[in-house]
Amino acid sequence: MTQDGYHIQEKQARKRSEDMEQNAKQAKHKSGFIAVIGRPNVGKSTLINTLIGQKIAIMSDKPQTTQNRILCILTEPDAQIVFLDTPGIHKPKHKLGEYMVKAAEGTLKEVDAILFVVDATEKMGPGEYYILERLQATSKPVILVVNKLDLIEKEQVLPIISRYADKYPFVGVVPISAKAETNLDSLLTEVKKYLPEGPQYYPEDMVTDQPERLIVAELIREKVLQLTRDEVPHAVAVETDEMTTRPNGDVYIRATIYVERDSQKGIIIGAKGAMLKEIGALARKDIEALLGSRVFLDLWVKVKKDWRNREGVLHNFGFGVES
Repeated sequence: MTQDGYHIQEKQARKRSEDMEQNAKQAKHKSGFIAVIGRPNVGKSTLINTLIGQKIAIMSDKPQTTQNRILCILTEPDAQIVFLDTPGIHKPKHKLGEYMVKAAEGTLKEVDAILFVVDATEKMGPGEYYILERLQATSKPVILVVNKLDLIEKEQVLPIISRYADKYPFVGVVPISAKAETNLDSLLTEVKKYLPEGPQYYPEDMVTDQPERLIVAELIREKVLQLTRDEVPHAVAVETDEMTTRPNGDVYIRATIYVERDSQKGIIIGAKGAMLKEIGALARKDIEALLGSRVFLDLWVKVKKDWRNREGVLHNFGFGVES
């Protein structure tokens, strides 16, 4: 055989070896869907934002901040994990609350595994028992995630885990701090155990299935919740009415903040428009980080009486409430 022949054989052998290695990698690649559930305000959105490295799910110190189910995607070399950030499971007080609970509970049927996130600083109460009751109806593997580890002493962790483990057969338990980014690698390792083998469902650079308009509206709503404290709790919805890229690359956004009462409108606008200006300034920073462009944000405030109990209005705001 000529020297060229040997070179051809060597190239073919190397190609076969590379193909086999690639096939082995693909066979071991995992993809799956993980529901993130828990009582309101336990840090579900903070956890997901930290894991994917980008702010998609909005955060607030108020319960029921998340109103819609938001899909967030983490792509790693060996796995693509699709997290479903759900509204907190709670006893609903209005039609919006009913939708939020249905969205959270419906998610449990569609996923490969469930993360039950609890707050290490709070005692197990009716909210946790309510969720544990619903978990009894699922055959999905459930991982207990004890969050806010940075706020308690180390010796408190085991008793907390023990109390929950007595109530439900969790497949794994991972204490973490989403805010301090503690033990998140261990959490991902645990999650990957329950993902099926499969290809990537979404492009590598995709971090959510939500349109930019919706995320922009959510970022504005977050600032309203943060700045108005208990004065305008959850009577707030935001719609992005216009989003236009100007010739210079800047983005013009016009959005409307909806409330239920005239008094709430006055609170959001504030004295001489000060509160609305502050909401706009804080929201613009997050939106610019999201879009990677300079943003001109034009905010308006309107009243829609009792919108949380009006099915037609809820549909218009994107909540899939059934009649």
